[in-house]
Amino acid sequence: MRAATKTLMGQGPKAATSAIHEALKVLTPHKAAAAQQAAAAREGAATMRDLNTPPAHARTAGRDSVVPPVPPTQAQAGSQAGSQPQDAAAPTQEQYVKNAVQEATAAFNNLMPDLLAKLDRAGTSGHTAFKMPHFDLPGMHGGMSSTPAEALPGKFTDGSFTNAAGTRTYKLYEPSSYNGQPMPLVVMLHGCTQDPDDFATGTQMNALAEEMQCLVVYPAQSMQANSSRCWNWFNAVDQQRGQGEPSIIAGITEAVMHNHAVDKSQVYVAGLSAGGAMATIMGTLYPELYAAVGVHSGLPFASAHDLPSALAAMKGNFGPQKASGKSIPIIVFHGDKDTTVHPVNGDELIKRGAHHESKGFVTEPGRVPDGHAYTRTVHQRADGTPQAEQWLIHGAGHAWSGGSARGSYTDGKGPDASREMMRFFQTKR
Repeated sequence: MRAATKTLMGQGPKAATSAIHEALKVLTPHKAAAAQQAAAAREGAATMRDLNTPPAHARTAGRDSVVPPVPPTQAQAGSQAGSQPQDAAAPTQEQYVKNAVQEATAAFNNLMPDLLAKLDRAGTSGHTAFKMPHFDLPGMHGGMSSTPAEALPGKFTDGSFTNAAGTRTYKLYEPSSYNGQPMPLVVMLHGCTQDPDDFATGTQMNALAEEMQCLVVYPAQSMQANSSRCWNWFNAVDQQRGQGEPSIIAGITEAVMHNHAVDKSQVYVAGLSAGGAMATIMGTLYPELYAAVGVHSGLPFASAHDLPSALAAMKGNFGPQKASGKSIPIIVFHGDKDTTVHPVNGDELIKRGAHHESKGFVTEPGRVPDGHAYTRTVHQRADGTPQAEQWLIHGAGHAWSGGSARGSYTDGKGPDASREMMRFFQTKR
């Protein structure tokens, strides 16, 4: 029950309180009296016992059920002295609900001090003032898309990596043309609430892998590390080489390179939102590993160090910045109507990416047929190759430009971000 309540608390104190109130409505005086009469009528009657061990999901409850088993002391409370011993009572639905509410209330009360302490550490004055940003994203519609992805001829397999910082699963796409010959590798970091399957479907990167003959790996954030599956880009430990989530993502990258033929000069990393912020971190901390970075609706390296500064950075308010060292080749996409991560973050990413390397820039407008207009700015190096490329999509919000509606956080009216990223990456061989 405590685990179930924690899950409920992840939706906020109001949601937890509302659920408890709804459960309490069931326990009207009339139904409580009826439950007592039903229990009295069963006294002395033969009872049934399940001789099979309950399945694991029933024993652990979790998200599958919020109705806990009735403790033996409560189950036997209805038996009278002198009656036959009962191995397991058959409580009414009302009793189940009452027990659930009692345990939920107790767990809720136990969790409140921890919650309030966390909110206090986050710099808020009370739980009513705490408000996470609202993610109003095209294509989301209440969760990840359930539409199956288009069948592709390659292999999309599961993997797992563990080091001192923890364990993360991942999915790897091998195009049908892969026969052990060296290929480029693209590391794709999903956004909050997403997973590898959803992100692969929305970005259509696997279809591009078939066309352009490259491997694509999708590390998965765990709910244990972040209840919304966001990469923890704003934690100090997750902004350091060889530590935290950067060490895990680098480890996954190197594991794929060890187990498959990969062209080491063509390893790239890209991501959306929190994944975009983490992609920037990876490119900054591991420049010898990643040749270029793609960021969609993301944030600059070390733009935050805790939750309050993260929320400020998402609004475009940056504190003191850490030096990011060498400029990294980068391509950035951002919607100018993004209310989740302010577009100024894209400007800052380009400013740092073009740092010391840009010898000039070219700006050109464009428009997707029946879609969004955009402004593309290319910062060139002395040899004429692009160092940094910025796509500002007019009228777009916080979603992957040109993505498939079968995935979440996508906007099909924008330019094809996946294809343009791959084109940019190919200039960094």
